Amino acid sequence: MIENHLTNSSLKYRLPAEWEQHEATWIGWPHNKNDWPGKMMPVPWVYGEIVKRISEGEKVRIVVESVLHKSKAINVLKSTGVNLSSIEFFIFPTNRGWMRDSSPAFVKNKSNLALVNFKFNAWAKYSDYEKDEQFPPFISKKFGIEKNIPLYNNRQVVLEGGSIDTNGAGTLITTEECLLDPKIQVRNPSFCKTDYEYVFKKYLGIKKVLWLAKGIAGDDTHGHVDDLCRFVNKNTVVIVQEKKSSDENYKNLKENKERIQSMELENGSKLNFIELPMPQPVIFRGQRLPASYANFYISNAAVLVPTFNDPNDKEALGILSGLFPDRQVIGIHSADLVWGLGTIHCLTHEQPFV
Repeated sequence: MIENHLTNSSLKYRLPAEWEQHEATWIGWPHNKNDWPGKMMPVPWVYGEIVKRISEGEKVRIVVESVLHKSKAINVLKSTGVNLSSIEFFIFPTNRGWMRDSSPAFVKNKSNLALVNFKFNAWAKYSDYEKDEQFPPFISKKFGIEKNIPLYNNRQVVLEGGSIDTNGAGTLITTEECLLDPKIQVRNPSFCKTDYEYVFKKYLGIKKVLWLAKGIAGDDTHGHVDDLCRFVNKNTVVIVQEKKSSDENYKNLKENKERIQSMELENGSKLNFIELPMPQPVIFRGQRLPASYANFYISNAAVLVPTFNDPNDKEALGILSGLFPDRQVIGIHSADLVWGLGTIHCLTHEQPFV
């Protein structure tokens, strides 16, 4: 374990915002049919569209299971018009490949990049994660990037990338439901807010943590913030809201909005917020799925937004287009993708440019 860089204030490592320049985006090519039971066939084609859009502004590093799996991915990418010169493949077997959560947190300063190897335990819900939790060490070794293992009370801290979001200036937003629930999907038993805040400050350079309450209905992760509330610049977030009082999301999302209204950033200034609509409930085989426009991904060239053949698709795209004038905002059809209980942000992870 190497911790000296992250504890040396002169180096000032920080967790960058997603809209800052990327060297590349990581994505795992789909292979686990249990993630999309009965709907696996269309999923690679959605991936192809995602990769095409991201690769127009940066490298896309695709994790595949084998040479044969790589060949299948190439066939899809060629068919969707992807320029393969922007694609790099890495053979590394995974359990699932939800890269937002199993990838390391990349931290940077003016001249260096390091990674923080939080422990991944499949959202404290599934037993098969032994391959996924080896992915951060793989990146560290492959690229010669310093690996830091976050410890607290002599235990490696569990954290997924989808449970946090940052403005890149020292403020992080998360939910109590995901990180603090004492009974359901418990990541770090006995942790309280001050424990997390200590870890975030030491390893991610965070000065202020903003705590929302609960996530959206249907969320398999039990409260990830990337379906709920996202920074779009240093002092502004978008937060999803449900207009129908009969919807099971209505009360919880309203409470989060009330919290947002009184929150301040790391510099003491007021946090601005803009409401995003929610799509109508997406139900498949009797199960409500975590469909949310907040699960967008900010790449160098574009902002990719999940859409659901919903009347609110257009409104959500219009709001985000106004917030990202320097990027093209593109809707990606995700009605099939969300059957995997996640969409675009869940599948991707940025590697910052230094």
